[in-house]
Amino acid sequence: MNQHNFSLAQKYVKPSYVDQANQAISAHESKVSHLLEQGRCPDDAWDEATIELLLHQLSLMDSNNFMGNCGVGEREARIASGIVRRRHYGMGHGIGRSGDIAETQPKAAGSSLLNKLTNSMVLHVLQFTGAPSTKSCFVVPMATGMSLALCLLSFRQCRPEAKYVLWSRIDQKSCLKSMLTAGYKPLIIDCILCGDQLQTDVETIRKKVQELGADNVACILTTTSCFAPRAPDDIEGVSKLCREFKVPHLVNNAYGVQSTKCMHLIEQASRVGRIDAFVQSTDKNFLVPVGGAVVAGFDKDLIEGIAKMYPGRGSSSPTLDLFTTLLSLGKNGYLKLRTERKQMFQYLVETLSKVAEKYGQRVLRAPSNQISIAMSLPDEVEDVTSVGAMLFTRFVSGARAVDPACKKQIVAGLEFSGWASHCDRYPCSYLTAAAAIGMRKEDVDMFLTKLDKVLQKVKGVDRKTGDSVHAGLKGPG
Repeated sequence: MNQHNFSLAQKYVKPSYVDQANQAISAHESKVSHLLEQGRCPDDAWDEATIELLLHQLSLMDSNNFMGNCGVGEREARIASGIVRRRHYGMGHGIGRSGDIAETQPKAAGSSLLNKLTNSMVLHVLQFTGAPSTKSCFVVPMATGMSLALCLLSFRQCRPEAKYVLWSRIDQKSCLKSMLTAGYKPLIIDCILCGDQLQTDVETIRKKVQELGADNVACILTTTSCFAPRAPDDIEGVSKLCREFKVPHLVNNAYGVQSTKCMHLIEQASRVGRIDAFVQSTDKNFLVPVGGAVVAGFDKDLIEGIAKMYPGRGSSSPTLDLFTTLLSLGKNGYLKLRTERKQMFQYLVETLSKVAEKYGQRVLRAPSNQISIAMSLPDEVEDVTSVGAMLFTRFVSGARAVDPACKKQIVAGLEFSGWASHCDRYPCSYLTAAAAIGMRKEDVDMFLTKLDKVLQKVKGVDRKTGDSVHAGLKGPG
């Protein structure tokens, strides 16, 4: 309804009523105007009616939704299923063009605007969550591993002779495969055990760069968010090294946006050293379905260059999900979720410590990791991985039982000892759990109740008497 139509409506309804309705609708339009003007995540959450109003308007800007449109090309956003059409609000052209995932589409002004607005809003989020120096970012319709590969492929343009990626070891398959997919040889730098915590061996990274020659190193790949007892990498130390040797630095910040610690590490490292790009998952940080990532950095031209490496158009689903979610939460809503996550982390540490103490175990000390927590498991447990399996059958997902004494494992053609523990031989077996964004107190309470029952079973403790019945223990009964 434009102003002319409201005037015409007064022929049928009292002018005072029409004026009131006009004011109500104008309130929705005012939010849209502010978003277009600022390009920032709104401070407060939008109501669903306003969000859907905007999505429908954006959809009507795409050529496949024009009245009287006649499409004669091979790709005209024709959608057979009404369910699928409604799910995507009629936006079927995707994002980007054949040569650039961030480029505007002539056929899809609405989808292109959606893409540009989302990228602008996410940039604002990265800035207010702890990395204010971030200059550019874009949402890519691939999960973190493939998005890391995209960044690595872009580095090849300026370092065509480089063969190696130096990788501070973290036992996560998609990270490893991203290097292989990009055609590089990963050189694994083992972490240093300091107390319970596994930390970055910056000095060995330095020696390896000197040994290989900086020109032969495509980049150094570090990680912020990770499973305890591994700590986030020394991003600042590595960034200084990368600046010194003029070697690109790529940071896997998979679920680090939700952590003030991780974002501070990235911001500080960008000020004292070199970070070329950092990549984060949309689902792990923003509570949306799996399928997207955000590539960001402190050099606008470099990030735009990475976007141009993406071949072809991309699905708009991750962008649409993230756009809708950011409007649904607003800046204040997202910051509230981050605050609640920190509270849940402290609560999980405190309550897990009590369960651990009950069975003569302890929470491993990894103070640099503010998301994941590890608890030692009893030496008597015969099959460590069965603890994780028993939790899973009791509907506990996400917990990982790690046996550092497991046999050597081949991962993507490379042999690892102690796979899943981030080192060849961690001193004890352990169980990890993460206090990730969106976790609730009832999740923690239910997890600990079920963990207590599982530990009772594997240690062979009679629930009524508390006496050991030797079930699941090593050696004779």
